[in-house]
Amino acid sequence: MRKLFLILILIIFQLTSCQKTKKGNADFEKFKLRLVEDMWKQYPNWATGVGYHKYDSVLPIPDEARRTSDLVFANRYLDSLNQYNVDSLSPMNKTDYLLIKNMLEGTDFSVNEYKSYEWDASSYNFGGTLFEITQNKEAKPLDIIVNLNKFLAKTPVYFEAAKKNLTNPTLEHTDLAIQQLTGTADMLQYGEIREFYLREKADTAALGTSIKAIQSFIAHLEGLKKEMESGKRKAKDFRLGKVLFHKKFNLDIASSYTAEEMYDHAMDRKSSLQKEMHVIATRLWDKYLPNTPLEKDSLLRIKLVIDKVALSHAKREEFQAEIERQIPILSKFIIDKDLVTMDPTKPLVVRKEPAWMAGVAGASISSPGPYAKNANTYYNVGSLAFYAPEAAESFLREYNQFTLQILNIHEAVPGHYVQLIHANKSPSLIQNLLQNGAFIEGWALYAERMMMEEGWDKNTSINKTEMSDEMWLMYYKFHLRGVCNTILDYSIHCRNVSEKDAMHLMQVEAFQEKSEAEGKWRRAKLTQVQLCSYFTGFFEIYNFREEIKKKQGTQFNLKRFNDQLLSFGAPPVKYIREMFGR
Repeated sequence: MRKLFLILILIIFQLTSCQKTKKGNADFEKFKLRLVEDMWKQYPNWATGVGYHKYDSVLPIPDEARRTSDLVFANRYLDSLNQYNVDSLSPMNKTDYLLIKNMLEGTDFSVNEYKSYEWDASSYNFGGTLFEITQNKEAKPLDIIVNLNKFLAKTPVYFEAAKKNLTNPTLEHTDLAIQQLTGTADMLQYGEIREFYLREKADTAALGTSIKAIQSFIAHLEGLKKEMESGKRKAKDFRLGKVLFHKKFNLDIASSYTAEEMYDHAMDRKSSLQKEMHVIATRLWDKYLPNTPLEKDSLLRIKLVIDKVALSHAKREEFQAEIERQIPILSKFIIDKDLVTMDPTKPLVVRKEPAWMAGVAGASISSPGPYAKNANTYYNVGSLAFYAPEAAESFLREYNQFTLQILNIHEAVPGHYVQLIHANKSPSLIQNLLQNGAFIEGWALYAERMMMEEGWDKNTSINKTEMSDEMWLMYYKFHLRGVCNTILDYSIHCRNVSEKDAMHLMQVEAFQEKSEAEGKWRRAKLTQVQLCSYFTGFFEIYNFREEIKKKQGTQFNLKRFNDQLLSFGAPPVKYIREMFGR
């Protein structure tokens, strides 16, 4: 009896202790504020990138001491998370908790397993940070100059540390770094940063110091590149390998599915899309290939029709102007159809892609962070100026009259541009800062599908004539590209697929132009897991919407669903499921 009594006392003591040590929502709100401020001290360049300019003058030196400091920071806050019982937190705070935990655990993976500092020379390009420092609208220009001078003064030490880190470089990332850092040096020597100094009549000595340091690093990289190309130095394989790929997928994508499961889903989707495209190509055959026997091979039949439809495209010199022309037409369609809330006060600027960010994607969005909500969003368009005529024509066929519309839906309206404006209005700063790439890219693919479902294929304002079959064929082609991104990414890094087989996937099975396929092969070598984000995010968002539609029946409202989906910032879909409707 005495033994039973002692056990009961012990249990009561443990329960009481837990209640005392496990904190609630009010304390967690304070915890998040402390974390974010400490996070900006630890990662000042990230702070600058989201519009928090308190630490603009700081350029952390990427040495062993910095990596140790990052690990200490992550472990300290992981210990702090243990003070909270995640299941007792509100749905919003529970999501914040899980996002924070994922970020902190990712630090250990990054430093001790991924180790990109040893092989990715492009990770040392700070051109984007320099540009963002100049975008501080609340600071006086001369104060920005002071911050730039302090930042640039550290570049010689910074690049010396980078040289020591690069013990096992890949040829592909070294080549990319040379290209991008040349653009950064040009920005300092001839471009926006130098113009900023001259406009304020400031001393440009700091620019000269930094340019010299960058050029010295570029020379070092060119030496490494020459050694790797000659065989004197063995280059690291750009392939990540299955173990690291799966770990990175779990951290970066944070899906309800594994990487291998998404690969299988993508393979199934590819097959179903090809069947849909075969039906449309058969209907269009006589229109585009009259007096030609119907091609028996299904994939070739699709390709022959696509090749004819793709001949309708913008002129090389008018490509960017055509993008600018389409944005307001897309916006009007969304407003007329009442598909998602728009905010006309947030500017979108279409611009030529800056040299310091070139070499990875041909089109992208650069959006302001939560601390600079009224700053411009930039639609970066790759330049065709230096393309050979054949390459330019291939590019323009890929982004023809129809697929260019889908690209603009994806990148701008109602894709990334609209989604990121909503994200900046999220009540959770954490969910805005720790955005999930699969949600962001998934929303963009979902937006493409939604626009087609709502009748964009019959929108004569851009299509000139009502060409529904052509629009659907090209939509499927564009969507198939997102699906094959997952197949390509997984196949390269986990299945050692060859370049020949990868090009066959993209050109023969996904009907991509040579220029697009070559660019995607390059991108897949330079990134890992990111290409999986497109179809994974779409798959989860679209399936979730269909579940809500079925559950709500006649009460379902598309705009209400879209607005609520976007209201959380950009967390993984599996977390949105728990918060949705609350």
